[in-house]
Amino acid sequence: MSQTEQALLEQLKISDFDIEYRKLLFSLTNEDCQLLEACKPIVEVRIDQLIDRFYERQTGVPEIAAMLGDAHALERLRAEQRNYVLGLFSGIYDLEYAKHRIRVGLSHTCVRIEPKLYLSSINMLKSLLMELIIENIADEIKRHATLKALNALLLFDVHLLIDAHVQSLMAEVEASRKQCEHFVASLERKVQERTQHLERLASTDPLTGLQNIRFLHQTMTRILRAAQRRSEYVSVVFLDINDFKAINDTHGHQRGDELLRVVGAAIQQISRLEDSCFRYGGDEFCMILPNCREAEAHALYIGRLNAALKHQVENVRLSIGIAEAAPDASIEPAELIRLADKRMYQAKRMNKGI
Repeated sequence: MSQTEQALLEQLKISDFDIEYRKLLFSLTNEDCQLLEACKPIVEVRIDQLIDRFYERQTGVPEIAAMLGDAHALERLRAEQRNYVLGLFSGIYDLEYAKHRIRVGLSHTCVRIEPKLYLSSINMLKSLLMELIIENIADEIKRHATLKALNALLLFDVHLLIDAHVQSLMAEVEASRKQCEHFVASLERKVQERTQHLERLASTDPLTGLQNIRFLHQTMTRILRAAQRRSEYVSVVFLDINDFKAINDTHGHQRGDELLRVVGAAIQQISRLEDSCFRYGGDEFCMILPNCREAEAHALYIGRLNAALKHQVENVRLSIGIAEAAPDASIEPAELIRLADKRMYQAKRMNKGI
């Protein structure tokens, strides 16, 4: 048995107990099984004639005739139908019998035979078998009991096949649902990745790789509020490159851009993960340092930045201003930036650029 058939049996919860319960539901008794088995010799000697008559009627239905295919396919179907009919009169209707009927149902599902056409075929077969029984069983009581048994068994079969058909459709729906969910999840991931990429592009200075000033005030507000909750200081470093205009005028904008990239890389190199670093505009840079006092920024941050630049480029001097916000101070981001900017220009005027 294939994995598909085994999975379907498990989903249908087909077991020996279930088979017996289904027989009970359709009043298929042991006596009925014996009556049907007793008809087997009658059916066996007339099986070819019965199959011929069955397909003569089948080909009279245009929709069914269109699905029968070529002569080779028709011959295969005739052999399958022959086995199916003989199985009706085996007298043994157990789990193996049910598995065979479910395989028949799956084969019809695979070729997309509509239930109405399948049921019409069953009705056609039932009519032919009833004629055969009526013609060959003289005893009226036995004949009536055999017809009743045949009807119960065909209902038993049809119920199995309908269950298999419905479960197969449900499995297809579930597979489609999972496929759709996977597609939607994949699409959502792509949208999220592209959104994050666009957000990074929108918030990143393309020349230096630092953040641009678009989210500076928003970031500083968040950091200041967090620092107040944790009773921490926040320092803001504001700097620019001394004589940057002269460098541009003398050596060209390409040299100026390269110098901006070097300063940006040095800032990224010495910054902590919690620091937020921005290119403020032109040759100006702004860094927000959580949990850092002004003196620490002078001693540690500026020292590291100066050392990093010396390894990259010669004769670069920076003017730097630093301002701090105490945890209990009520200061706006713009005010703190203005204070650091003011101190940076004071340093420049006093020729104290590093």
